[in-house]
Amino acid sequence: MNYQTEKQRPQGQGLGLQASVSAVITTCGRPELLRKAVRSILQQDYAGPIEVVVVFDKIAVDPLEDIEVPAGRRLLTIANARTPGLAGGRNTGILAAAGEVIGFCDDDDDWHPQKLARQMQTWQDAPQAVAIASGIDIRTDGSNILRTPPQQVSFEQFLRSRVTAIHPSTMLYRRGDLLGRVGLVDEQLPAGYGEDYDLLIRATRFGDVHSTQQALVGVLWDRPSFFAGRWENIAAGLSYLLAKFPEFKGCPKGTARIAGQVAFAHAALGNRPQARTWARRALRHDFKQLRAYAALAVSTGAVDAAWLVKQMQKAGRGI
Repeated sequence: MNYQTEKQRPQGQGLGLQASVSAVITTCGRPELLRKAVRSILQQDYAGPIEVVVVFDKIAVDPLEDIEVPAGRRLLTIANARTPGLAGGRNTGILAAAGEVIGFCDDDDDWHPQKLARQMQTWQDAPQAVAIASGIDIRTDGSNILRTPPQQVSFEQFLRSRVTAIHPSTMLYRRGDLLGRVGLVDEQLPAGYGEDYDLLIRATRFGDVHSTQQALVGVLWDRPSFFAGRWENIAAGLSYLLAKFPEFKGCPKGTARIAGQVAFAHAALGNRPQARTWARRALRHDFKQLRAYAALAVSTGAVDAAWLVKQMQKAGRGI
């Protein structure tokens, strides 16, 4: 396979339509869904070389010998050699990868056949983009919900909103950026929660994220998430992000949004004083922040947190 390294291609030079791509999947189980994800990447109708790096986190490495690897494709299975968890697993994959471009895919998602070809065309049309996303096809409660992100999202916009239509399984980054100016995935994040949002904020300090305006990734919500119900991790991760980026101090709506999410997590845990403290903080910055009101309702016992989350997921959204 003809992989051109970052040393061969000067940083900042545009990527070709057939640039080499390494897709990193971190897994700690779900073998059937993992195989579906891997096959969806190997079977891309992309003319350039593709490598799939599967990182096994806290479980034995499965060589995936039952998966057929087509010509021009490569499958690498390795153990997480860094911090246990998603962040360490992704960094292990990035460091082991050979491609010019790094893509991420969760082990329960899958790429549509045209994903790479269409996203690389988007990058060709917008070479200044720091990363490329696409729309998603959410499978939840027996239905499909298509979500398309804005064509272009800046650093300031990501501070105001997570822009959840930009899903980590859609993302393409230059490997040189992840090894250089943007940096690797933050392994200090509590339980790795919010690592994709952290990476988007850091990346967009150097340019905007552009998105292909099509749903090119299937996202499965009809299964338990590894973060579902783990409200301690969610509260800790979001609090960490709010403290990490001083720019949030100049973005009231962004601060209110995250504070509202932290309030909801504490309310779900039954930590009423913390929930109300964070809810008040959210409302001081934005009195329209609905997550804060939801947290207050849950903290009084008037609404069940799990029920509310399920209703949001049916609509293809989270708290």
